[in-house]
Amino acid sequence: MVCLGNICRSPIAEGMMRHKALEHGMDWEIDSAGTESLHSGEPPHLFSQLVCMENGIDISEQRARQIVPADLKYYDKIYAMAADVYRGIQSMAAAQLDTEGMSKVDFFLNELYPKCNGTVPDPWYGPEEGYKEVFELIDKTTSAIIRNYAPVEATLN
Repeated sequence: MVCLGNICRSPIAEGMMRHKALEHGMDWEIDSAGTESLHSGEPPHLFSQLVCMENGIDISEQRARQIVPADLKYYDKIYAMAADVYRGIQSMAAAQLDTEGMSKVDFFLNELYPKCNGTVPDPWYGPEEGYKEVFELIDKTTSAIIRNYAPVEATLN
């Protein structure tokens, strides 16, 4: 899960995806990052933590990091939260001449709305209510990921 600074959208998505994967008995390795190093080492935004905690998900131990070229090789799927994030990952892949790695990258919302290439709004600039709206959108999308990729027996749990 990749957003710009790895403190708002992608930490929520990481925490929620981990939570749902565990609920469904999946042993998926889930991580998040940002295309920028602005907040490296910092915990998620307070409102991201609060909205997750209100829903039984603790993301307080997560720390922001910047996506690195090795991520393109390591992870099976990389989700961009927005077009600028997608372009940032694309630029990194091009610099590494890694077209295979870029084939693993998709827009996060395409799992919920195929081929929409939509943006998960960045709540950074707004009030706490924006984080709740983003949480709901991420909740729906992570449920779609479980439906789309989990073995049938895992989705029945």
